[in-house]
Amino acid sequence: MAFAAMLAGCSVTPEPLARDDLRQRADRNVAGLTAEQEPVAGQIGLYEAMARSLKYNLDYKVAMMEEAVRGQELDRAHLDMLPQLVANAGYSARDNDSGASSRSLLSGRQSLEPSTSVERRTTAADLSLSWDVLDFGVSYARARQASDQRLISLESRRKVANRMVEDVRTAYWRAVSAERLIAKLTQLSGEVTSALGDSEEIARRRTASPLAALTYQRDLIDVERQIQSLQRELVIAKAQLAALMNLAPGTEFELAVPVRTALSTDFCMSGETMIRTALENRSELRDIAYRLRINDQDGTVALLRNLPSLRAFIGANYDSNSFLYNSNWTGVGVRASWNLLSVFRYPADKRVIQAQTEWLGERERALTMAVMTQVHVSRAQFAFARQSLVTASRYTQVQAGINDQIRSAFKARQESRQRVIREEMNGLLAEVRYDLAYADMQNAFANVYSSVGLDSFTPEVSSRDSVKDLAGGLQRLWQSRQDASGATGVAACAASS
Repeated sequence: MAFAAMLAGCSVTPEPLARDDLRQRADRNVAGLTAEQEPVAGQIGLYEAMARSLKYNLDYKVAMMEEAVRGQELDRAHLDMLPQLVANAGYSARDNDSGASSRSLLSGRQSLEPSTSVERRTTAADLSLSWDVLDFGVSYARARQASDQRLISLESRRKVANRMVEDVRTAYWRAVSAERLIAKLTQLSGEVTSALGDSEEIARRRTASPLAALTYQRDLIDVERQIQSLQRELVIAKAQLAALMNLAPGTEFELAVPVRTALSTDFCMSGETMIRTALENRSELRDIAYRLRINDQDGTVALLRNLPSLRAFIGANYDSNSFLYNSNWTGVGVRASWNLLSVFRYPADKRVIQAQTEWLGERERALTMAVMTQVHVSRAQFAFARQSLVTASRYTQVQAGINDQIRSAFKARQESRQRVIREEMNGLLAEVRYDLAYADMQNAFANVYSSVGLDSFTPEVSSRDSVKDLAGGLQRLWQSRQDASGATGVAACAASS
């Protein structure tokens, strides 16, 4: 009965979180999202957007924290290689004396009256230092693996940073397009709404044929639909940029809207050099190389576990038992042991390790082909993006000329308001397409460097710096890579080659 009551007292029932706890956790999480961030002051340029993403983006912080955890695991693995220093202390007591007598094996008679050599209450302690050669070898191999795991986490952080910088460039230039054109789109939307009202009034008065009025309304509604589509696409880009910079949803900020610049020069590295650089720098291939090293260490561990263990020890001992002649003594020794049955496990371990090596090698070859293809495709995409930008630029210039002619004709009452609205819409579309083509070119530019495996920032550009210093370092780095947003020239070409 008492046992059943004890079991009932030890039972654990599920306890869901209270609503107040959930509310407090939600408030704490929201408050921690943007804690200790530098407030936005002034307009945000491209490199400040990059700096804020590298400094405050939560996905990047997760990758950094994972690297820190792997570093702590490496420090712990180093401690496993140290000898063992064990301290023991104990106390024992009994209610009677521990004694014994002896019996002769020849006569069978008792040869000694009962006696004791142990006190009823004793205290014992010892401090021993031991070192197992086999354990040291296994711990050393595990430490090597922990160091490679930390390097793998570093490659994961590099990959996150490169992808994030690509996303920032794309979102920034799309958001810039929104800053340039959203007011014009709103104004044009108002003109379309006014023109629709006029056309409906004309249809009611029957001052024009019903088919002409309906056709006019259809054209205006089609323009309005395109305006709404563009507004949706452009507004979302700014929200995406805010999320990449870890700004709270709804935070108001202004972008530095640069003038439309000329194209960047071509890349200094040849295609063959880029492929060679990518095969040496891509984080995915480095990841496989580190995992192959970890697998090799697994082979070392499997071999060591099949060898005899040799443990040496030295220790100081104390016992309070007064019957002992020496209550303090130092002991030394060496002990060897060998689990003979472990030899049957080694062939299976070896086969598993060999299979993993072959699998990782095949993955490395597949990634090598994928990386080479990505470099080639990224170069082709950049060339195509540059060509598309040239076409968009020419189209914009031609459309601007058409708009000038239409406005002049409208003032001379030689063109209708419908034609003016249509051409103004075409002009805005041309500007949007130019900006989107420019954003695509910028993204393709960053994608080439990402496919080559070059970092989005260098070691001297640290996320511990202020936003201003970090943005300045990023600007110098990307201008040295012939960034279309900065200076270009022979010096930049030499710096990136």
